[in-house]
Amino acid sequence: MLPTSVPLSLLILFAGLLVTIGSETAISTDRNALASLKRGFDQPQLLPSWADDDDGSNPTSVCSWEGVQCDANRVVSLDLTDLNLGGWVASSSLLELTSLTNLSLAGNNFTGAVQISNLPYLRWLNISNNQFSSGLDWNFSSIPMLEQLDAYNNNLSSALPEGVADLKHLRYLDLGGNYFRGAIPRSYGGLVELEYLQLAGNDLSGRIPSELGNLTNLRDLSLGYYNVFEGGIPPEFGNLVNLVRLDLSSCELDGIIPRQLGNLNSLQTLYLHINLLSGPIPRQLGNLTSLQSLDVSKNALSGQVPAELGNLRKLKLLNLFMNRLHGPVPEFVAELSELETLGLWMNNFTGVIPPRLGENGKLQLLDLSSNKLTGIIPPSLCNSNKLKILILFKNFLFGPIPDQFGECASLTRVRLGENYLNGSVPKGFIYLPELNLLELQDNYLSGELSENEKNVAPQVKLVEMNLSNNLLSGPLPSSLSNFTSLQILFLSGNKFSGPVPPSIGQLTELSKLDLSTNALSGEIPPEIGDCYHLTYLDMSQNNLSGAIPPQISNLRILDYLNISRNRLNQSIPGSIGTMKSLTKADFSFNDFSGDLPESGQFALFNASAFAGNPQLCGPLLNNPCNLTGIASHSSEATGNFKLVFALGLLICSLVFVAAAVVKAKSFKRRGPRSWKMTAFQKLEFATSDVLECMKDGNVIGRGGAGIVYHGKMPSGVEIAVKKLLGFGCSTHDHGFRAEIETLCNIRHRNIVRLLAFCSNNQTNLLVYEYMRNGSLGEALHGKKGGFLGWNLRYKIALEAAGGLCYLHHDCSPLIVHRDVKSNNILLNSKFEAHVADFGLAKFLDDAGASECMSAIAGSYGYIAPEYAYTLRVDEKSDVYSFGVVLLELITGRRPVGESEYGDGVDIVQWCKRKTRCRKEDAQLIVDRRLIGVPVEQLTHMFFISMLCVQDNSIERPTMREVVQMLSEYIRSSNESSPSS
Repeated sequence: MLPTSVPLSLLILFAGLLVTIGSETAISTDRNALASLKRGFDQPQLLPSWADDDDGSNPTSVCSWEGVQCDANRVVSLDLTDLNLGGWVASSSLLELTSLTNLSLAGNNFTGAVQISNLPYLRWLNISNNQFSSGLDWNFSSIPMLEQLDAYNNNLSSALPEGVADLKHLRYLDLGGNYFRGAIPRSYGGLVELEYLQLAGNDLSGRIPSELGNLTNLRDLSLGYYNVFEGGIPPEFGNLVNLVRLDLSSCELDGIIPRQLGNLNSLQTLYLHINLLSGPIPRQLGNLTSLQSLDVSKNALSGQVPAELGNLRKLKLLNLFMNRLHGPVPEFVAELSELETLGLWMNNFTGVIPPRLGENGKLQLLDLSSNKLTGIIPPSLCNSNKLKILILFKNFLFGPIPDQFGECASLTRVRLGENYLNGSVPKGFIYLPELNLLELQDNYLSGELSENEKNVAPQVKLVEMNLSNNLLSGPLPSSLSNFTSLQILFLSGNKFSGPVPPSIGQLTELSKLDLSTNALSGEIPPEIGDCYHLTYLDMSQNNLSGAIPPQISNLRILDYLNISRNRLNQSIPGSIGTMKSLTKADFSFNDFSGDLPESGQFALFNASAFAGNPQLCGPLLNNPCNLTGIASHSSEATGNFKLVFALGLLICSLVFVAAAVVKAKSFKRRGPRSWKMTAFQKLEFATSDVLECMKDGNVIGRGGAGIVYHGKMPSGVEIAVKKLLGFGCSTHDHGFRAEIETLCNIRHRNIVRLLAFCSNNQTNLLVYEYMRNGSLGEALHGKKGGFLGWNLRYKIALEAAGGLCYLHHDCSPLIVHRDVKSNNILLNSKFEAHVADFGLAKFLDDAGASECMSAIAGSYGYIAPEYAYTLRVDEKSDVYSFGVVLLELITGRRPVGESEYGDGVDIVQWCKRKTRCRKEDAQLIVDRRLIGVPVEQLTHMFFISMLCVQDNSIERPTMREVVQMLSEYIRSSNESSPSS
């Protein structure tokens, strides 16, 4: 029988003991849950403090683990943000952390589905910037305290989760950058505490529910980008009086801009661009006196700009371009003291540019091009030297270019072409230090181009200069050699005289040079052969004389050559026939004489290319040469030449062999100590292990950039080592730095993983994870690779598209690959596709703008049409190349060289000809080795490939759209068999 009374101190001691035991049990449970969670990660070594291999005798040690915070011996916060972890998340382990208030898995590489529920205290949840898939069909009522849900930038699909409406405390909801489809649930209008709502970048459709107008606490609302909504902007949005940012851009909204938006007095940003909005700009927008950014560009708006917008005194950005607006450019834009960006191009504005525009001293970007403006260019545009971009082309502007522009050191892009400007080019204008684009073509500019009088370093930023079709005269300035980065120089249609300066040879990045229709005289300088990136050269219609310098054949990628209508003489060098890239040439109306060569590229030129040279002879011209009297001399000379050539070839061979032997011995003498290895993750091998792989018996591939070896490390890990061929100097690294910069920060399951790089004074090595099944090109076309079944081909297409989609849309900075081909898509032991070989990759700028390259890069058969002719690179060039890969998967044929194609025909032209671009005829080109190909999938993939290889790059889909289209026909069954 229990005693009738128990001392109070004993009861307290007993209660404390129970609490301690319960606390230790709970923290032990939390510790086990985290240890179980870690076992699902691909790279658990990135969490060294998570010691799951001890005896667990001190469960409270979990509170010192990285990313873990405790309170009262319970884990209350788990933050794994940006740790580059991969693998999957064991949702069952998370559910055991019942005291969690904060959970962040953001910025990793987690895949698969994730399930969050039964966490009654959870307030902040962030799973953004991963690769989670499936949907969010969670039991949201079991996480009732949630205030923030951030799932941005994943692969989540299905409909938007209706259960989110149960989260009555939710203040932040970001489901953008996914693949959610269907309509926005009306029930979201009940989330009255919501302050941030982001649904942009999905596949949403239907109408924007008017119920969202009930969210009066909203401060930020973004619904555009890739979504396609019916109808217009709900007038109820005028009730969102606390809204600071409203972004409804790029989602095909039509109708008018509701005047009710003028009620949003707190609004600072209003983005409605790239839609189908029509009607006038509502004058009520003038009530938005807090507005700093207004962009309604690329719609169908009409009428004049309302004067009420002059009330927007805080405005920094005003974009109205690509509409149907008319009337004068409003004078009030010159009175906006904070204005930095003004874009009104491609409208029907008339009248003059406001004379005081730019006097505020803050203007940085002005684009009024493609209107009907008259008058002069205001001198005040570059007050305070902050103007960076000035674009006024295609107007009726007259008068001189203001002299002040010659001192506007901030300018980076100037486009004043196609006007009626006169006077001279301001002194120093073309030598501005930050200038990278200058267009003054099709005006009435006169006078001479000044030399660079300022004794400063060469101007290294100017990439393109177009002064063609003016009245400029005098000699070409020798300081043109200052433009060491110049790629395009157009000076045609002027009155330039005197010789072509030899300093032109210092423009080694030049790809297009047009000096035609001038009065230039003297000889073509042999230094032109130093411009080895030239693809286009036009010096026609001048007074040039003398012989064609043989150095011109150094231009190994020249595509177009026109030296017609000059006074050039002597014979045409036979070495021009060795210029395999030269497809168009014109030597007509000169004084050339002698025998016209027949070999090489000369066989491709039309006879009209040599017209007007009466002393030129040869079979191509139906004018046989008289060889009598010189036959014996020619024969003797030919014999002597052959003898000298053979001796020279023998000497070169001996020198080459000796150099190779010396280099090989030198390489063997250098031990691991002379090498430096930089690892991008924890490695279980050393530099010496990598060097041991580099044996002839381990070679698995050779290419223009280097040799690839296969090796097995002592730990059993298999690697691929890419030895890049170099010339012992930093300027010829064959893509080494490009590949390092690109790959070391990329974490994506469909992009080959760079493990480390090694280097010494003469050699660079890249160390990758090994891809057991080689390249897709080998699997499709190789003798020992067999062929892939249809299901696996479709899977590979989708996975490779996913890798490219990541490069174009999701990584930072965005990347264009530039060499997408089947040989650069590698397959691991499970035939998973990995995009590889980033030696030609380039970063796109923040706006995703294209970059003009200095030479053609890529592989024959995969190069987009606009890339080959303009050297302009953007992500649509990669899309074209991927379309070629899709055709390879469908047909089993190589991009070029198939006998069935015919001469000069590639896979794209052949497929278009065979099918007439009709997807119903795709069966006419399908790989005959395939059995049982689903017609729907075949026609669908062919349809996508035809979209990708359209000649007009604008009409090609983005890689994100390609992924979406390919995903429509994913089979639920296992499709990993490598053959039919």
